[in-house]
Amino acid sequence: MHVNNTSTEKESLTKRKSALGIRLFFIYLICYAGFVLIGVFQYELLAFQVLWGLNLALAYGIGLIVFAVILGVVYNYYCTKYEDEADAEQSNEIEEGGAV
Repeated sequence: MHVNNTSTEKESLTKRKSALGIRLFFIYLICYAGFVLIGVFQYELLAFQVLWGLNLALAYGIGLIVFAVILGVVYNYYCTKYEDEADAEQSNEIEEGGAV
């Protein structure tokens, strides 16, 4: 699984996966930066109770962890989709008698 056969295909997939990873990283970075900024400039706000007796610091921190896992699942889904598309294209080329 996750094996590329040609250098051109590998380069194309690597670029697509990297672009996706960078986008997801910046989405997470913005969320994490919000947490840090609240901690630096409005630290009293972190003591505010928001859910089931949890304060904002705990709820936000747990939310960041869950969000990171979700982003990992999204990244894996799309990388697998990209690879499946590349495999399908390669199979079509082979069936049509084109170059491998």
